[in-house]
Order: sequence, then structure tokens, then C-alpha cells
Amino acid sequence: MKYIKKKPILSISIVFIIIVSLIFIYTVSFPRASAALNGASSDAQSFSFRYQKNDAFGFGEKLEYKVGYKFITAGTGYFYILPNPVYRGDGRKCYDIRFQVSSLESLKWIYKVEDSYRTILDVGGIFPWEFEQHVREGKYKRDFTAKFDQQNNMAYANNKSYKVPAYVHDIVSAFFYVRTLDLRNMKKGQIIYLQNFFDDTTHSLGVKMMGKETIEVEAGTFRCVVIQPLVMEGGLFKSEGNIFIWVTDDDRKIPVKVATKIIIGYVGSELVHYSGIRGPIDAKIE
Repeated sequence: MKYIKKKPILSISIVFIIIVSLIFIYTVSFPRASAALNGASSDAQSFSFRYQKNDAFGFGEKLEYKVGYKFITAGTGYFYILPNPVYRGDGRKCYDIRFQVSSLESLKWIYKVEDSYRTILDVGGIFPWEFEQHVREGKYKRDFTAKFDQQNNMAYANNKSYKVPAYVHDIVSAFFYVRTLDLRNMKKGQIIYLQNFFDDTTHSLGVKMMGKETIEVEAGTFRCVVIQPLVMEGGLFKSEGNIFIWVTDDDRKIPVKVATKIIIGYVGSELVHYSGIRGPIDAKIE
């Protein structure tokens, strides 16, 4: 089993990345990747990519969160799908999705967090073309980018090429893909599996149905489906216990709350505001 270098256990972005992946680009020049991708794109229009139905999200959606421990807010974060499409794969329409999390200004003198992620997600197939990660947490710094050739099942990162499964995900695209699935009709205990590429390895990720619950957060009261991400390998998420995610029990499947066990209790994130939603949130009670 391969493990990634450990980071501070109270890392704010860990909570959001778990939302993201249940569940982790700007155009970067890779000497080997560019030629391969350019060669593949000439046939992309004739290639039959999958179609994934999506009633959950669309252009302009923004989800805003607070992150903290009990009654203490330590940081804020958001997911934002930019209003205008971008194009990859020889003209395929894509979502430009941004994720950012930061510690509160009043706490940055203790521990500063400024993390940002970007994924270019295919509108028709809900799979990624590009991924970018910039992590700034205390003295820890990490920058990672990847490009995906979804026609030839290749990923390009670290100036190297990697064979990957068909329609492999990055950690952000995995979260949005899960939102398109029929979670409402999953049976308690049922598990679905995804494949996520990060760094130089494809990791298996399971998503387990835990049941349903009504919860209240700052953004309102919602009927929710509760799911649990199961990390199969890679040590991608650092927590001392189980992780639980509450998503609205309707077609939007908006993540409302995340809670994960750490040494001193539970740390979590809660939805405080939303805008640009694709349709009505039928699971909202008030």
C-alpha cells in the first residue's frame, strides 16, 4: 500500500476534499503530454465518449461553507462552476470548476491555509480533462497538475505518462460525478466504486450508503442522504475515524454537511449559502 506524506491532522482542506471525493487546470506544458494529447485530439470528434445524465448541477452554481470544530469556525471554502464553458478534447464543452478553502484572517497567524483546486469537467460525460492543485498550509507547499487523455486512457503528470482506467477521475471530478448518480434509490449498505488518479497512482474509492436523515445548517433544514467514503488504498484522506457526508435527498444532491473524527472530536463543514442551482431543492424543508 502506498502512502502519501502526512500533513497536519487539522488541515481545513481535508474536510472539503472529502466532500470533493467522496467521496482530488490551467494549461500546462508537459513535453511528452502535449504531443500525445495533440495527436489524440484529431480523432476526438469521431470517438464515441460516454454520456452521463446530469440533473444535479450546471454553470454558475456556487456552494459556500464554513469549516470548524463544534462552535468554533476556523475557515471558509467554496465550490464554484464558472458561468461560461471552456472547451477541451477538440471542441467538447466543459465545466470550469474551482474549489478554494482558506483559514479565517484572524487565525492565519496561528496556521495559514490557502488551498485552491481546478478541474475541467466534460459536460456530456462528467469526466475530467485537466486537474490542478495548489496547497499552502502552514509551511507545507504542494503544486500538482495533471492532464487526461480520456480517449486513450492516459494521464500526464510529473512530466511522465501513466496508463489509467477508462474515465478515471481526479478527486474533484469524482465528487461531481457522484452527484449525478441515483443516490436516493441506493439501499442501505450498498457500495459503489470509483477510480481516482493522483500524483502517480490510481486509487480505488468506495462510496457507501448509510441511510437518510434530516439536518439543520445555516443554509436551512434539509432531508438528506448520508454516505460514507471508503478509501481503499493510498492513504489519500487523513482522519482518525469515519467520515460522513450529508447530501440533499433530491435531484441536486447538494453536499450540506461533512463530519470526520479526529483525535479531539469531530471537525466538519456546513453549507451556509448557495446560488446558481440548476433547479429546485425539493429536499429543503425551511
